[in-house]
Amino acid sequence: MSNPKRILILGPESTGKSTLAEDLAKYFGEPWVPEYAREYLENLGREYRYEDMIEIGKGQVALEDAIAENANNYLFCDTDLRVIHIWSEHRFGKTDPWVMEQIGKRTYDLILLTNTDLPWAPDPQREYPELEMRQYFFKKYLQLAKDSDFPYSIICGDRKKRLETAVEVINQLEA
Repeated sequence: MSNPKRILILGPESTGKSTLAEDLAKYFGEPWVPEYAREYLENLGREYRYEDMIEIGKGQVALEDAIAENANNYLFCDTDLRVIHIWSEHRFGKTDPWVMEQIGKRTYDLILLTNTDLPWAPDPQREYPELEMRQYFFKKYLQLAKDSDFPYSIICGDRKKRLETAVEVINQLEA
């Protein structure tokens, strides 16, 4: 079984995480892990609750680990449990202990933190189009990246620039 470098793409809503994950996967010819919450919430049929947060977290972890089996050098992760933690704290004022325990156990070789410099793209699952809220969440994710002790890089610019920057940072992992 391979042990690919896990690259976490983290950031607020509508900052190009999925696009970057997909672009990196194509560039490197490796798999990417989509955001499990998207499918979960689309099929929920009601407003999400605190209890759903752990189900989303467990689904994300299981999906990441399953897709990792098909990766050789890299696995690009569009989100992780840090997002569950931030949303759970923001929305419900608490985070399930399992989520926090797993955040402490799971490791990444690099975090690519997507900035808020892209225009808001409306989506039924997105909640905070205001730039102030997007920047508020960016600061939360930046603090988590700093606290993680994993290397991280802030990714800015248009789609092409983000891919170029991300590729450059990933290639530096090998240097």
